[in-house]
Amino acid sequence: MSGGLDQSAVFAALPPVWPEDLLASIRHFPSLASRKLVVLDDDPTGTQTVHDVPVVTTWDTATLAAELSDPAPCCYVLTNSRSLAPDAAGALNRELATHLRDASARTRRGFTLVSRSDSTLRGHFPVETDALAAVTGPYDATIVFPYFEAGGRYTIHDQHYVAEAGRLVPAADTPFARDAAFGYRHSDLRDWVEEKTGGRIRAAAVTSLSLDVLRRGGPSAVATQLLGLAPGSVCVVNAAAPQDAAVFALASLVAEAGGRRFLYRTAASFVAARLGLAPRPLLGAGDFAAQGDTGGLIVAGSHVPKTTAQLAALRATHPVHVVELPVERILADGPDAQVVLAAAAIDDALARGRDVLLATSRTLVTGADAAASLEIGRRVSETLISIVRRLQVRPRFLIAKGGITSSDVATRGLGVRRALVRGQLLPGVPVWRLGPEARFPGLDYVVFPGNVGGDTALADAVGKFSAPLAT
Repeated sequence: MSGGLDQSAVFAALPPVWPEDLLASIRHFPSLASRKLVVLDDDPTGTQTVHDVPVVTTWDTATLAAELSDPAPCCYVLTNSRSLAPDAAGALNRELATHLRDASARTRRGFTLVSRSDSTLRGHFPVETDALAAVTGPYDATIVFPYFEAGGRYTIHDQHYVAEAGRLVPAADTPFARDAAFGYRHSDLRDWVEEKTGGRIRAAAVTSLSLDVLRRGGPSAVATQLLGLAPGSVCVVNAAAPQDAAVFALASLVAEAGGRRFLYRTAASFVAARLGLAPRPLLGAGDFAAQGDTGGLIVAGSHVPKTTAQLAALRATHPVHVVELPVERILADGPDAQVVLAAAAIDDALARGRDVLLATSRTLVTGADAAASLEIGRRVSETLISIVRRLQVRPRFLIAKGGITSSDVATRGLGVRRALVRGQLLPGVPVWRLGPEARFPGLDYVVFPGNVGGDTALADAVGKFSAPLAT
């Protein structure tokens, strides 16, 4: 990415953030005890701002009722719907919402629904929010809030930016906007809503909560605007600092206490703000219990340029054993031979204490259209899953690079049904402790988004697991 605005100059011209610390007020807000925050995560990376929060990977009524009955204020439901075609994503969300509605009736505990998706605007919008509203609505408004501090995603004057090397690049000018399945042309969120809804919702009809209101008026002024939203409207929220998210979170609680119902389409920062979670120190080498002398495993399926740069830095600085999957050969010949050979090579290296990188080849292969590109991704992911399933040696840790990759490896490769988010290894990089039902119970599982961190971030993450000397 190049160009953009000087981040320091833009931030210096903004009003100062709201001065009052609001997190305690949020944590003690009465409705947090009576209404569960249920986050439907379209890939596992949405847990990148929280800690001590459960994640479930199934959504039958009994599972959701158990989570609603748990006194914890929040739970995540991993849907991995970003890997699906639009119709399938819509059907999944309708099914999940139906089970959630039934679970709520069974347990008599209400819920607030968050449809968590990508901070760079990739995902099935408005397909997913439309499906959820059809079952659990009507809603007074759908809130669009893609701000994500750890990833450098800011919304200023309704323009959504990606920060890179001190510059604020409009999201539509980044490689993320050229995604084969979820590309877009507009950085102004109001125009983006019109584009994604095919003109059904015009930009002029989209309400905006400005930084001026958030920072000068505070929670009271924001709540007043939320209370005045037209039924069924869409509202985009500006944010450029954690305190902006906290102001909006408290205001949303006040507006809901006043009788309003909102459906939230957000990135990860909103969830931590809505729970009133204070930042926790990053996890370090001392936080991971020794689990034998085997090597660790890094599985990389993401093809965004940031991931490719991080893989290059990892290989340059760590003596990892590399097992590369040639995507074009998998698509042409099928995965079977590749799976057997790769799994055997990984088991051998892990048993000798070597850290292993299992990565797809770096040349991006896309289809003729969005559906074909998603199908290619599905076939490659199936190969990665099959390899993980065949492993006989328990890795000391497992890092999955890329949202869809990390979901598929967890749920289908390792059989995870419930996990606990321990915290973050790096900013925006969560660590899960896998449950007893998983293939490797208690394993530290790192969900590393494809679009987070600088070039050395993956190498830094591997370095936090103090590896034994390889033989």
